[in-house]
Amino acid sequence: MRRLLSTAVAVALASGLSPAALADSVFVGHLVDYTGPTGFVGKTYGPGVKDAIDYVNAHGGIDGTMIELEQVDYAYKVPEAIATYKRWTSRNNMVAMQGWGTADTEALITFVAKDKIPVWSASYSGHLTDPTGKNPNTEKPAPYNFFYGPSYSDGCRAMVQWAADDAKEKGIEKPKFLHTGDNHPYPNAPKQACAEYAEELGFEVLPPVVVPMAPGDFKAQCLSIKDSGANYAFIGNLGGSVVSLLASCGTVGTDVTYMANIWGGDYKTIEASNAQNYIFPSASPFWGAEAPGMELVRKIYEEGSSDKSEKPTHHYIRGICSAFYMVEAMKWAKANGGITGENIKQGMYATADWVPEGLEGVCVPSTWTAEDHRGTTIVSVNRGSAVDGKAQIEQIATVELPRRDDWIGY
Repeated sequence: MRRLLSTAVAVALASGLSPAALADSVFVGHLVDYTGPTGFVGKTYGPGVKDAIDYVNAHGGIDGTMIELEQVDYAYKVPEAIATYKRWTSRNNMVAMQGWGTADTEALITFVAKDKIPVWSASYSGHLTDPTGKNPNTEKPAPYNFFYGPSYSDGCRAMVQWAADDAKEKGIEKPKFLHTGDNHPYPNAPKQACAEYAEELGFEVLPPVVVPMAPGDFKAQCLSIKDSGANYAFIGNLGGSVVSLLASCGTVGTDVTYMANIWGGDYKTIEASNAQNYIFPSASPFWGAEAPGMELVRKIYEEGSSDKSEKPTHHYIRGICSAFYMVEAMKWAKANGGITGENIKQGMYATADWVPEGLEGVCVPSTWTAEDHRGTTIVSVNRGSAVDGKAQIEQIATVELPRRDDWIGY
């Protein structure tokens, strides 16, 4: 575990603020994975959160209140995440947290509810969307958990909805669907929910194929996929594992349309694996897109401390959205009784169809209520291919899923 930095002091001084300004500050913990098995995308998402908060501090903070951010690389280890959380709550007056993985976020559900500390995770597990536990499938009510973007389950549902239309166009009467991924909370999160929806749409759901999270030679798994006769395979992993799977399956020669979760699809993965016709969801424009809010995104990036040697992925932009939803909830809290965890949580419910100021066209309008923490159920569907080593990505559909009561919480 590495404690990377505490930014408020440096940012405040760099911004010309007096040390006295730091007297008015709130503490936010930030868990990241830069060195563990999800570091492939963690190294692009985490800087988005940090750059955004540094930008907010450099431009006046929360109406004068600075955000003291401490970023800790826990390397995707659940015990490290829990230990860090306990240190933050015992030694600091933490009012909110930016979290990371599914296993640690789900392990902390009870802690953050008891301590009344809102968490914006980079896990989009559907298990985090039921604040009251009204769905029988909900294992734990998650009243203090939030995330920006569609849940993993809704992302996968959007993939199979697109696949159903694609199969119809191709004349496939009974398309076959299977799930791939490690036996781990993150890739497992949408498995049951997505399989149920695939069956509803007329797919034959095949037994899942277990693919390790770590990179490797996956020709054996690819042969299993090939022999299954699957038409569509959902990829539950990310990063090096996905690159290995796509490369191995290219060698084996599978005739399958691969569809990823939101972390499994970006230009880096497509280029590294030489992927072709790779389908994946997104919840923001890509870098270089024209949208009103991209001007603020570019400012945050230019003023930020993130690595400038390569262009950001859409994960960086979602990190900015996650931070700005938290910041605007903090502003509401400050104006309505003070920046406490409980008030920040109420700030998330204060507005419907909500986009943080300045990020129009970047963050999808989102609504959270005390009964439903699915911020958005709108999913952009993209197709990416490597052409001469460079990713070419086009948006091919937008799926707006219904807010079905039986889908909340899983």
